[in-house]
Amino acid sequence: MTVPTLLDIQGAAARIRPHLSASPLRSYPALDRLVGTEVWTKHENLLPTGAFKVRGGVNLVAQLDETTRARGVIAASTGNHGQSVAFGARLFGVRAIVCAPEGANPVKVEAMRDLGAEVILFGRDFDEAREHCERLAEEHGHRYIHSGDEPHLIAGVATATLEILTERPDIDVLIVPIGGGSGAAGACLAGKAIRRGLEVIGVQSAQAPAAYESWRARSSVERPNTTVAEGLATRTAFELPQRILRDLLDDFVLVDDEQILDAVQVLIEKTRTLVEPAGAAALAAALQPEVRRRLARRRVALMCTGANISPAQLRKVMSRSAAAELPG
Repeated sequence: MTVPTLLDIQGAAARIRPHLSASPLRSYPALDRLVGTEVWTKHENLLPTGAFKVRGGVNLVAQLDETTRARGVIAASTGNHGQSVAFGARLFGVRAIVCAPEGANPVKVEAMRDLGAEVILFGRDFDEAREHCERLAEEHGHRYIHSGDEPHLIAGVATATLEILTERPDIDVLIVPIGGGSGAAGACLAGKAIRRGLEVIGVQSAQAPAAYESWRARSSVERPNTTVAEGLATRTAFELPQRILRDLLDDFVLVDDEQILDAVQVLIEKTRTLVEPAGAAALAAALQPEVRRRLARRRVALMCTGANISPAQLRKVMSRSAAAELPG
């Protein structure tokens, strides 16, 4: 697995542009007040699948040869990676199969099926679904698309950071949610290549800290996964993203699920867009007192990675009274 270069990322940008418009980068006075500095939100939640991963799916499937396309593609996902694969497969006429855990977000499952993917529900969590997916790929010869260990996926999702720094080359800090780590790896690769002094901070749920603990230990570890943020929900770390993050990520923080849900409510109220728990993790980190102090007088970009919140999650979030407890 080769690490993508800036040239790969620029190629991905050209490849996906006919199919995906740049997502908005917006400033909100309320978020500036709450975080205590100038904040820009990258609305990946407004992409066609409601998540950043679609960039990688289009970039990867676009480059498959005809023989591989004829075999079909298969992926394991809690939803957003599966949607990205299904979206790319639909564009290029490829059969797609997605293995998701039995308790997967029904909004994401329905969306994958609407995009033409065959969805197989298996296992209690992402990792059990992934293991089943790998068995099916071996048995039937499908092209397995790992959710993190794929250079074309990382180059594709890195185009979001390319867009941020094209529009706002003066951004000082970029905060990115991490599950498997492809998004943060892409952000590091694009960000450091374009703006050497850019600080990239990753954030993960304390209820699923495998990537965080692996980054700190500089070796892969397995940790319990009980987070409500399925976009951050893994028990194991992914090799290629971790290799990139160990070299380039400046810092990594954990936030509790409760803090993530508070941030979901704030983003819905202040940006008037839907956001899922994983998509609010960057704001949850920025609102923590220690991080907030570090961000003072700096220009900050938050990667809002997804919008695919289930009705049950939305009801839970909007019944909370988080805003009154926040700074500012």
